[in-house]
Amino acid sequence: MPPSKPQPDSTYALLGRVEKPADLRELAPEQLPLLATEVRRSLIETLGRVGGHFGANLGAVELAITLHYAFDTPNDRLIWDVGHQAYPHKILTGRRRQLDTIRKLGGLAPFPCRDESEYDAFGVGHSSTSISAAAGMAAARKVTGQQRDVVAVIGDGGMTAGLAFEALNHLGSTGLDVLVVYNDNDMSISENVGGLREHSARLVKKLQESAATESLRNSAFERPSASRSVSAEREAGALFETLGMHYFGPVDGHDTDALLAAFEKARNTPGPKLLHVLTVKGYGFAPAEADPIKYHAVPGFDPVTGATPPKKPHAKPTYTDVFSDWICQMAEAHPTLVAVTPAMREGSGLVEFQRRYPERYFDVAIAEQHAVTFGAGLAADGAKPVVAIYSSFLQRGYDQLVHDVALQDLPVLFAIDRGGLVGGDGATHHGAYDLSYLRCVPNLTLMAPADEEECQRLLSTGLMHNGPSAVRYPRGTGPGVEISGEAKPIPIGKARIVRQGKGRRQPRVAILSFGPMLAPALEAGDILDADVVDMRFIKPLDERIILDMANQNDLIVTLEDNAVSGGAGSAVNEVLLAQHDQVRVLNLGLPDQFIEHGEREELLQQCGLDTTGILSAIRKRLRARDLDTTLDNLQSGGRGTVSMTRGGSRD
Repeated sequence: MPPSKPQPDSTYALLGRVEKPADLRELAPEQLPLLATEVRRSLIETLGRVGGHFGANLGAVELAITLHYAFDTPNDRLIWDVGHQAYPHKILTGRRRQLDTIRKLGGLAPFPCRDESEYDAFGVGHSSTSISAAAGMAAARKVTGQQRDVVAVIGDGGMTAGLAFEALNHLGSTGLDVLVVYNDNDMSISENVGGLREHSARLVKKLQESAATESLRNSAFERPSASRSVSAEREAGALFETLGMHYFGPVDGHDTDALLAAFEKARNTPGPKLLHVLTVKGYGFAPAEADPIKYHAVPGFDPVTGATPPKKPHAKPTYTDVFSDWICQMAEAHPTLVAVTPAMREGSGLVEFQRRYPERYFDVAIAEQHAVTFGAGLAADGAKPVVAIYSSFLQRGYDQLVHDVALQDLPVLFAIDRGGLVGGDGATHHGAYDLSYLRCVPNLTLMAPADEEECQRLLSTGLMHNGPSAVRYPRGTGPGVEISGEAKPIPIGKARIVRQGKGRRQPRVAILSFGPMLAPALEAGDILDADVVDMRFIKPLDERIILDMANQNDLIVTLEDNAVSGGAGSAVNEVLLAQHDQVRVLNLGLPDQFIEHGEREELLQQCGLDTTGILSAIRKRLRARDLDTTLDNLQSGGRGTVSMTRGGSRD
């Protein structure tokens, strides 16, 4: 029996009738402004309850409506970039009633996801990928003979990344019929920076001067009028036309009639083209327009006043706060210390540093490759660069880290935030692979603190080290260890025993914990009377302590919130195999699969990395011990062998 059609929602006069874009296209053009009002109200009411990305979505409402109105989605390909401006798109494509589940375990994905909807033509979590993907789809269209339009929507800082310009450079020379919609709101998470931003600012100013007495409709900029100057239009398009693109605009991104007319004109122009759309981040909600940085993403808020919940008094500092305090403290003592970030001032904890030391702060926009090599250049000429970057974002600068930093053995310190599972942002943002992809790089010292005090001390260790180093720490708060403020360096490669078993239980177990997994390791250690070691360093490892634990115990358990494949546990295995130690090893970490979105604690439990899951995996391994011993004896004539087992999920 086919599923019943959803009943119209009387709460919204127009939106209640729109379950899919085909329903939207039955409306008259003059009805679209009212629909935009209802979509915006739905966003405000829903995200006020559950939180999520907010400002960029408010600014993209009219854009989402008119794109689905003008193009035959899902046959026509609509690619959103960055993904956190795509909530209106989700609302219009059958997911409005599920929007309050967004970012929750089992709920809607936080960004476009091909597995979630046929209308999500291309998945995205990071930025600046849409033009490359659209060019590929247009090329595939030529090969397969399919008839469809291809549209890429890039905004919220996405145009500042090198990948976007690589794609434009290629697309402009291909003749492929692709429409790039540049949603220009002068923002990423923070204010946009760079030459393109300055170019757009000059353009808007010129348009303001030529707009005469046109009214503003409560906008943060004066929208271009029909009498805008031809010279301003030519100035706006010069850069893109040089790259071989037909340029249209700029147009008012909150005027549905203007957008529909622009789309029609673009569709009738063959070849690669770019439509420049000016929007306001947070449009239609006064608090978000006034403070787009605060309302970029919200935990929930009053949908009338915009008031957000007060912070809990005496809350533990986050690891980002710990880094922020540390770098300001170090900058006072080290006048050549320089901070570099790829458009993540707030997220990486550099707001206070920028305020105190603006001449030593560099935001290079969404350009991780440049951020890493820029840091290498700083180090090459005597500065002390600290590159503050998210784990999943550093993936995009990996080549530069290897060739420009590590190969030249330059003293760049990478402060890697969001290591491990990050929660609601899901698979695209989990820092699940950094220990694996960093530990194989020569010359690099790699560290993971277990608590707040250790975080500051390891950061100081990296700063004082005359070579490349990285300190990787998680999102959110730590266990609440008091910080002394001295931030003394720790001897490189030195682990510490934090719990010593009394030897009363047999077989004996040692847990080697990397980073924030120390808390559940200690809980499991208390129950099992196990030795527990805070390893602190992934590279170089404390080989002496590993071998001591192997000699004193029957089972070595490694524990990390990183992919178990090639991670810290694998490094321990290599040490034991090289020394021919006869000890069994159980590697616990993230399984060999992409982990979806949900609360960090839920995801750790799902991956078997909470205390219960750790105990279950160890007990299962120990139950098999007698059988393993019998098989080993049969296979080796009575001699013991190294037996290594990997885990990553619960029984």
